[in-house]
Amino acid sequence: MTQKEYNKAIDDYSDNIFRFAMKHLRNEMSAKDIVQETFMKVWVKHEEVQYSKVKSYLFTTAYHAIIDWSKKDKRSGDIDQAPESTTNQTLQFDMNEVLTDALSKLNEIQKTVVLLRDYEGYSYSEIAEITELSESQVKVYIFRARKALKEYIKRLDLVI
Repeated sequence: MTQKEYNKAIDDYSDNIFRFAMKHLRNEMSAKDIVQETFMKVWVKHEEVQYSKVKSYLFTTAYHAIIDWSKKDKRSGDIDQAPESTTNQTLQFDMNEVLTDALSKLNEIQKTVVLLRDYEGYSYSEIAEITELSESQVKVYIFRARKALKEYIKRLDLVI
C-alpha cells in the first residue's frame, strides 16, 4: 500500500473505526486511542497490506486492539465504571441508552459481530475474516446476540 492509499484509508475508515471502538469501550478517549493505535499498526505493515483488503485489515486490527484494551482495563479498573450515587430515581426511557446497555450485557464476540453487521453493515464473510471465525459461527453469534437483545428489551418493557 502506498502512502497515498494509506492516507485515503484514514479518510475513508477512521470514523467507522472510531464508532466501532466507541460502541465497545464507551469511552471517547479510549476509542480515539484505538483508532490511533490501529492506523499506527497498519502503517508499520503498510508494505505488506494490499489496498483492496485494507478495510478488513483495519477492522481486524481494531478488533484485536479493543480486546487487548478491554483486558487491560478490567485488570486496572476504571473510575468511569464506578457506580454513581443518584438521589433522583426518575425513570427516563431513551432507546439509545437501552440499546447501549443491552449491548454491554453481551459477551465481547457477540457484541463485535452485532456491531459489525448491524451498525457497520459488513457481510457475514467480511465479519468472519475480521474476527477469524467461520461464516457459520458468525451467523450463530449474531442470531444469539439478537435473541439476547430482544429478551433484554422485552424485560424492560415489563418494568416500564
